[in-house]
Amino acid sequence: QVQLVESGGGLVQAGGSLRLSCTASGRTFSSYVMVWLRQAPGKEREFVATITRSGGSTLYTESVKGRFTISRDNARNTVYLQMDSLKPEDTAVYFCAARSGWGYSANYDYRGPGTQVTVSS
Repeated sequence: QVQLVESGGGLVQAGGSLRLSCTASGRTFSSYVMVWLRQAPGKEREFVATITRSGGSTLYTESVKGRFTISRDNARNTVYLQMDSLKPEDTAVYFCAARSGWGYSANYDYRGPGTQVTVSS
């Protein structure tokens, strides 16, 4: 089992940047595929980005390609989401999650409580 806690959310103007971090407890962090998800008010949970166990491969949803970068540091049990050129439509609660499967799914095995990202126009 793994426990996840996100940080780094906040209020930013359109065009700005934020870096989200997610730290995991336990010794099994490197055995999980890590995922960032988001959920805006009144909308379904959405896949944002994912990274393999080694960090060697990544996938992004189309709307964030070229603006967001997912990375991980297995020595620090941490996964990051660098968000640049933010848009108002990026406003959502962002969750990090751990799972065994690879791909564009929004499913997960474990999930953090989330951090709010608000982008003003």
